[in-house]
Amino acid sequence: MILEMKVPSPGESITEVEIAQWLVEDGDYVEKDQPIAEVDSDKATLELPAEESGIITLKAEEGDAVAVGAVVCLIDMDAKKPDADKEDKPKEEEKVTKSAVSNKPKEEIKTTYASGAASPAAKKVLAEKGMDASSIKGTGKDGRITKEDAVKAVPAMGTPTSGGNRGTSRKKMSMLRRKVAQRLVSVKNETAMLTTFNEVNMQPIFDLRKVYKEDFKAKHGVSLGFMSFFTKAVVRALEMYPDVNSMIDGDFKVSYDFIDISIAVSGPKGLMVPVIRNAENLTFRGIESEVKRLAIRARDGQISVDEMTGGTFTITNGGVFGSMLSTPIINPPQSAILGMHNIVQRPMAVNGEVVIQPIMYVALSYDHRIIDGKESVGFLVAVKEALENPVELLMYNDEKKALEM
Repeated sequence: MILEMKVPSPGESITEVEIAQWLVEDGDYVEKDQPIAEVDSDKATLELPAEESGIITLKAEEGDAVAVGAVVCLIDMDAKKPDADKEDKPKEEEKVTKSAVSNKPKEEIKTTYASGAASPAAKKVLAEKGMDASSIKGTGKDGRITKEDAVKAVPAMGTPTSGGNRGTSRKKMSMLRRKVAQRLVSVKNETAMLTTFNEVNMQPIFDLRKVYKEDFKAKHGVSLGFMSFFTKAVVRALEMYPDVNSMIDGDFKVSYDFIDISIAVSGPKGLMVPVIRNAENLTFRGIESEVKRLAIRARDGQISVDEMTGGTFTITNGGVFGSMLSTPIINPPQSAILGMHNIVQRPMAVNGEVVIQPIMYVALSYDHRIIDGKESVGFLVAVKEALENPVELLMYNDEKKALEM
């Protein structure tokens, strides 16, 4: 019996996906639930598991845009799994072949490598580079030239006068990256985006973490990081300035009585923005646990579309990459985003004296169509006040209870 595998819907409003990478080759035997492909939507990259076991026949190439519900491969469920002895035999033959090749002259070795056929995706890449498959050494099965081989291949060029490499590569952006690019351009074109800045003395948070960090991790299994303090400070400021927690929908302003914080994290496919739901109800432990969970899922490529959908405000931390100051771009359809940056020891006036303190510059980018200057500046000042006086404003003068110690 032949099973037609169709593209499942990754989420609401998504009508097509792109085959980012086949994890199997045409004619392979696949097991049920084995990942066979990675597919890009305009919101996330997801793995496509085999629905049944059998011999697979691919019906789409890497880079193809495929409609949701379209057939991408066939699985012959009546096909028997190859015996282990038969699987081992080609490997033994391959060893013998490699041994024989190693004793041949270099000219013959080059010809042997060139015998591998190129996959459809590899052919496409080589054609774009103007290269011939016979000049490529394949690393796939039976010397097959894979897409990765083709991408890494460098066209032969004349000897440059500088003596350095002058190769180029051309790779199509993923659907997710192309969608992000479109969204960023639309934000610049369709919003009245401004940015206001301030600085935060992080010494009070440093002092708290020094006292409670080890006990907090031992008791809760997560670190007491900066994100929980910033999330708490943002929640307090959003409750004080609800316009910052609003969005524009045509001629209407949509306000929310809940606070869902999007956090920008770096994943294998680029920047992801998973959402901490109802952050206003979470404790320090709850926020740190959720940040860790979402960051791990993003890093491992397991984040779902639902986990990145929504969000009423975004926090991004360029400081982890060494950024001193930046103007973060709004995450549509939200109206504002807070940018964190690196912490540097700087001279600061404290009680009339110049002392060295750990300072972080913070930036709030906002849509001036819905948020006035008074609200934007007031919001950022409220964040600053809470971070510089966390025991009183975020812990209600009981840090042990707030940290559940």
